[in-house]
Amino acid sequence: MKTLNLTKLYCTVCDYYDTILFAEVQRFSNNNFRPKFTDEECITVYLFGIAEGKFEVKALYGFIKDYWYDWFPDLPSYQKFNKRINQLAPAFRMLFELLLNEKRDESGLRDHVLDSMPVIVANAKRSGSAKSASGLCDKGYCASKGMYYYGVKLHALGQRTINSLPHMRMMKLSAASENDITVAKEWLCENVWNVDIYADKMYANKAWHEELRSQNVNIITPVKLKKGQKTLKYFDALFSSMVSATRQSIESFFNWIQQKTGIQSASKVRSDDGLISFIFARLASLAFFYW
Repeated sequence: MKTLNLTKLYCTVCDYYDTILFAEVQRFSNNNFRPKFTDEECITVYLFGIAEGKFEVKALYGFIKDYWYDWFPDLPSYQKFNKRINQLAPAFRMLFELLLNEKRDESGLRDHVLDSMPVIVANAKRSGSAKSASGLCDKGYCASKGMYYYGVKLHALGQRTINSLPHMRMMKLSAASENDITVAKEWLCENVWNVDIYADKMYANKAWHEELRSQNVNIITPVKLKKGQKTLKYFDALFSSMVSATRQSIESFFNWIQQKTGIQSASKVRSDDGLISFIFARLASLAFFYW
């Protein structure tokens, strides 16, 4: 079964590389440099290793060298392999978008769920001094974990399904410090129509909600307590419980992708390209093997 999955993955990567991905990968060479260990092989190896639970590059490299070397006899040194992964950052990002579009379900429910999760490059103790991937990362606060961290946020809009994880429609990165509603205002106004979106209280904004109605988009959030109000009225509390129960699916989705890929723990990342590869290779691996 693993052999079949690896073969299918390699063929899929080759198809996309020949038609689209090659344009995303810039080679600084005067003779159209084509290494023995090809980009297609490097992308395939990284995605397959992640699917096999090898989340750190060194462990992934050792796994391929020990068990799949016959398939990839031109596997370079670990240092060169790691460098190639970073160089292929645009390809990993584009591949995820292609796989997401390929598997998108346009026939499902109108109901969608919206939220974000942290990708942590440095924890609370180092959040004030960390400088890795500084073009993408900064210091922010994660309310659900009750902690400051240095890194980025991964925003997700998913189509709700019955008794299952949501089908992802769109995903986006932002710096850790960016407010979720600020990101959503720009993101949703440009890309979403004809949906109902269940979201957290932080997305409550009447003026923005009215603006989205011109796109037939309804943002549904729990009822906020008014100034001086200690408890919600019965029907407001009932409504808020319904919204929270609906939103539970995207929280479950974030927990699932963390279990499958270790995506929240990016402490080994050192560069912007490294972080892009880290995140989008994991998402592409999930999109190919599980979605």
